[in-house]
Amino acid sequence: MSNLTVALAIVGGLVLAALVAFNAWTSHRNAPRQPDAPDAPVSETPPMPDGDQEPVLHVDPHQVRGNERHEPLFDPDLPAPGAFVVPASDRRGGLDPLIDVIAPVALDGLASGDAAVAALPSTRRAGSKPVAVEGLNEHTGEWEPAVAGQRYGAFQVGVQLANRTGALNEIEYSEFVVKAQAFADAVNGTPEFPEMLDEVARARELDQFASSHDAQLSFVLRARHAAWSPGYVQQNAARLAFVPGMIPGRMVLPASEQGLPPILGLSFDTQAALADDPAQSAIRELTLSLDVPQVDRGERPFERMRETAGALAREMDGVVTDSDGQLLRDETMDAIGVDLEQLYDTLDSRDLAAGSALARRLFS
Repeated sequence: MSNLTVALAIVGGLVLAALVAFNAWTSHRNAPRQPDAPDAPVSETPPMPDGDQEPVLHVDPHQVRGNERHEPLFDPDLPAPGAFVVPASDRRGGLDPLIDVIAPVALDGLASGDAAVAALPSTRRAGSKPVAVEGLNEHTGEWEPAVAGQRYGAFQVGVQLANRTGALNEIEYSEFVVKAQAFADAVNGTPEFPEMLDEVARARELDQFASSHDAQLSFVLRARHAAWSPGYVQQNAARLAFVPGMIPGRMVLPASEQGLPPILGLSFDTQAALADDPAQSAIRELTLSLDVPQVDRGERPFERMRETAGALAREMDGVVTDSDGQLLRDETMDAIGVDLEQLYDTLDSRDLAAGSALARRLFS
């Protein structure tokens, strides 16, 4: 074998080795980032406390169902005393003339809670609007959802005037009347219904206000270079106090008060979270979302949204953009914050403070 042949063989071997090394380096560089070993497994992350429930609107943080309600600026209360103290589960069912049609049901005498519970409508909705029944407790003198073993001197049946599906219409009002009349007949009561046309007009006015003061914000965190694995995302989010949500690929930042909607949502590709080998799933973007009317102003939700987005971008080598891929700079964030302060003030002035029971019902 000549010296030239040997030299060519050596050069060829070196080139082949270099190609193999380069391919290995490229594969390693492009592989999804994995969580650090010292951290506890994601499955050991403390579960969300009982009652911490996600807002109904978590399915798509960029859109609002029904009549197209848009976010202020892009991708388009301080609470009343005591409003932030009582968990949402304890306040559920409280009818309010501000956002409900209320039909009083007069009784000849006292009615048992057992009879009232048995007479409740099988479905508590009229179309897309929630229906509720409350009784005036003989002993406490308070309105409450009917409870077996109690006695009531009167009832009231209500239907919500508006929610994110739109305003109460004539068909829904008629369905409400049928349900309320059936309940009243079962408890030997006489209902008094407000004028339908007046209530429907009031529903449209409320819906118009809600439509123009609804806000759901979302930031998108995009990977600069290497993609992320689900475990890597979950580990970094857990360090910022996020916990697993009810849907694979979603995490939430719980509110300070148990039973209230989460402050922020963090979501990524559900299929990546459900993959047979999640470690090999490549995630290139996350969505950080805030449902403004659902979260109390005192939680500083937008400030925490900005802080969270910045921290994740630094730790995960990403950039923060809007849903169209435009970088969100500090001046843009500041302008959004100013708009939100004005929105909070307007909601406060209408007794619909963000995070209050009424606001959570109206913007749902």
